[in-house]
Amino acid sequence: MYDEAARSRVISSYDVAGARMQGELDDIVSFAARLCDAPIALLSLVEEEYQRFLSRSGTDLDQTPRSQSFCAHAMHHHDVMEVPDAQADPRFVDNALVTGAPHVRFYAGAPLVSSEGVPLGALCVLATTSRAGLTPFQRDGLTLLAKAAMGRLDDRRTAREQAFAEARARRTLEASDLRFRTLADTMPQMVWSTLPDGFHDYYNARWYEFTGTTPGTTDGEGWNDVFHPEDQDRAWTIWRHSLASGEPYTIEYRLRHRDGTYRWVLGRALPVRDDQGAITRWFGTCTDIHEQKLAYEEREVISQELSHRIKNIFAVIAGLIAFSARGKPEFAGIATDLRHRITALGRAHDFVRPHSTQSRPEAPQDSLKGLLGDLFEPYREDGTDRLIVIGDDVRIDDRSATPLALLFHELATNATKYGALSTVDGHVALTIGHDEDGATGMVRLIWREQGGPPIAHPTSHKGFGSQLIEMSAVRQLGGTVRRDWRPEGLCVEIGVPLPSFCR
Repeated sequence: MYDEAARSRVISSYDVAGARMQGELDDIVSFAARLCDAPIALLSLVEEEYQRFLSRSGTDLDQTPRSQSFCAHAMHHHDVMEVPDAQADPRFVDNALVTGAPHVRFYAGAPLVSSEGVPLGALCVLATTSRAGLTPFQRDGLTLLAKAAMGRLDDRRTAREQAFAEARARRTLEASDLRFRTLADTMPQMVWSTLPDGFHDYYNARWYEFTGTTPGTTDGEGWNDVFHPEDQDRAWTIWRHSLASGEPYTIEYRLRHRDGTYRWVLGRALPVRDDQGAITRWFGTCTDIHEQKLAYEEREVISQELSHRIKNIFAVIAGLIAFSARGKPEFAGIATDLRHRITALGRAHDFVRPHSTQSRPEAPQDSLKGLLGDLFEPYREDGTDRLIVIGDDVRIDDRSATPLALLFHELATNATKYGALSTVDGHVALTIGHDEDGATGMVRLIWREQGGPPIAHPTSHKGFGSQLIEMSAVRQLGGTVRRDWRPEGLCVEIGVPLPSFCR
């Protein structure tokens, strides 16, 4: 049972005034009068104090008090309510509509019920003479007409609710758009957005302030006109790749400033996706990085100059060693070893800090494999790799490059003098791998020699080369060294904590 407050809320959701004003129910009411052969037909809406007639036939009444309403009773019935003679019905014998105009005697009403099951009123027919009742055909017809009337009211209700929802959505969207534009215009970066196909349709105030362009002139593909000519093709290529793949867009390029100069900016964009994963929009930013770019280029010039001077120092030291050894032949072997170590340090330094673009290594400068490949290049013979590096790569930096260069230069030198590389068929394999469980964060570097001359376990590990290996691996890298003199050749296992390779 619905209370009157609930009924009022449901009634207010219908476009009652519109239905009455446009006469949308008049044909149903007129047909009900003809169907039932009644002089009066009404479609009533029963409210808390009055019943209003949304359509009428045969009377000028607009409304009556609810206390006089026959329909207030009929709307609670499941089927048609009939009153054959109102003067003989104790509910209506004293009703003003019975004792006075229009002198109702016969009444038949089919209830009007909302989709929630709330009784709203009735479609009724009235007569001034008593009758035995409607025929079954008339009763069924009145029921169908009531349902048809309710269907029209529900359609208007749905249309009204949809219009209200669309209006709310527009207001919400407009408010959201206003908040976004206000936020975007207060940001220090240039902000832009595009449709899913990449059509640029929005730029914030910073964009127009930076570029000096007229609003609208950079919409669509017009944005490419403010790029430096040398950057346009590259920017388009990366942008098309992002549109096709959905991957984030990141690029550095030069934009024409309002003063006519070109400044470096960092462009970034991310896709916005719906619940199904489809891209609905791209949002991007452009950040002015011109000063940072120039500062970086200046640092690169200074770094390359310092690197060049350091490499020259290595060369000078190696030359001084060779010059000094000429006068003392007895130190020639030591001098040669020392000069080779200095050269190895120079190669390691030039790998991580090349002194020019031309000297930049092909391998990534933070690659352990790249550094080792550069160090082992002198041990290649006729294009044959007798010293190979296999396994995982590890990131390195300039801090770890020096001890790594000394460590593996020493192992390679010893292999050339006494081990596997001292014979034609000998070879060395260096395997790089992490601990299986990864719990300790250790990297295992296993040096295996095979095919060399028979070796015996040394009586002492205190040679300079051994001390250099210990110093590099243990003291500088914080690792461990374990040697195993196997019949087939020396095996050295070096464990280094992963953080020691790169800051």
